[in-house]
Amino acid sequence: MTSALVITSPGSGAPPLSDELQAAGIHVLGACECDKLVQQALRCAPDVVVCWEPSPAEAGLFDALELLSRTQPMPVLVFTADAGAEGAQRALELGVAGWVVHGYAPTRLRPLLQLARARFEHEQRLRAERDDAHQRLEERKLVDRAKGILMRSHGLSEDEAFRRLRGAAMQGKLRVGRLSQQLIDAARDAEALNRSGQLRMLSQRLVALQALRLAPAPDVDAPALQATARRQAQRNLDHLSRTLSAATLGDLLQPLQAAWAALEQALDGASRLEALAGLDQCAEALLVAAERLTRALEGGSALQTLSAVNLSGRQRMLGQRLLKQVLMGALLATPEGAQALSLAAATARDFDQALQRLQQLPLSSPAIRIALDAAAREWQRMQQGVREAGHETGRRQLALSAEALLACFEDLTGDYERSAQMLFD
Repeated sequence: MTSALVITSPGSGAPPLSDELQAAGIHVLGACECDKLVQQALRCAPDVVVCWEPSPAEAGLFDALELLSRTQPMPVLVFTADAGAEGAQRALELGVAGWVVHGYAPTRLRPLLQLARARFEHEQRLRAERDDAHQRLEERKLVDRAKGILMRSHGLSEDEAFRRLRGAAMQGKLRVGRLSQQLIDAARDAEALNRSGQLRMLSQRLVALQALRLAPAPDVDAPALQATARRQAQRNLDHLSRTLSAATLGDLLQPLQAAWAALEQALDGASRLEALAGLDQCAEALLVAAERLTRALEGGSALQTLSAVNLSGRQRMLGQRLLKQVLMGALLATPEGAQALSLAAATARDFDQALQRLQQLPLSSPAIRIALDAAAREWQRMQQGVREAGHETGRRQLALSAEALLACFEDLTGDYERSAQMLFD
């Protein structure tokens, strides 16, 4: 038997709806006013809601129906005296299945209820088909993006990338779209952390290159390298500002932007050796801001391999930091120069310890092992340059080894970044 909930307002002149519905073979579960519609509909769960309301807008029926449509959509049949187009349009927008103007008759109740239920079910099917088509379209977009990531990171063809996605989804008992979203999120997190880590490194590199501009080393084009480093820092900052959530990380992005602006201004005015210490202070502020953002990105991601990306990326910074400290100690006969030189030993120890940790990580691949071996060799050459930094030839060896070491860890950090998708192999 079809069940119904009756909605009427006092003084609306409603006919004996409950009695006439029961006479038509409809089981009436209850009756209430508009303000109780949603509460009673949820409690009774009727097959259809039957409303008698001459003036729906004034009685608040539309507000109640809007809440019902958001909470628990169900067939609604309305008898009304509202013949305006606005009321009919509003009812249609709210999913009212039957809107009968001046057309009430007991003999029409049963066919109108049947029509309302049939129309509601038809619209629900159409809505489900539309939602399903939309979901498939969005899933296809995600799959295409995920395939692109795999094609770039692993050098796969489009067919092979899709095969790996589908295989991993089946193994993990996930929809391909859901797995694709996870892959996209992983790639986004890894790239953001890598770029933030590069800013950390560039804070030290820019000072080291400024020292090399003031005391040139043969075969090292410090002005060109510094110009490239400045462009790289700005690109990374622009990317992070564009892609990271301002609501979540804005409190870390703003200090980073301010520190970079101060360092750029200091770079433009650091044409003398005496300005090197002040430039270094600005660089340290950028280093602190970039380190805070990097830690937040690592801690806020569910991707476990980000710790390896961060550790490898930090080696880039330590190599450039050591170069900076040794050069400042060799060039500045000031307390700042002596302090920089005294900190160089601790920086070298940090680098050594992190290199050992990377060599012990279970996450590995042939490319990563090759890059680690190359980095270890360049690290030995750089240490030799450190010992001879008081001479021009030593500074040349130090600068060239630092460049080679940086290139090794750029490649290695990229390998770790791509390893975020290794579970798809």
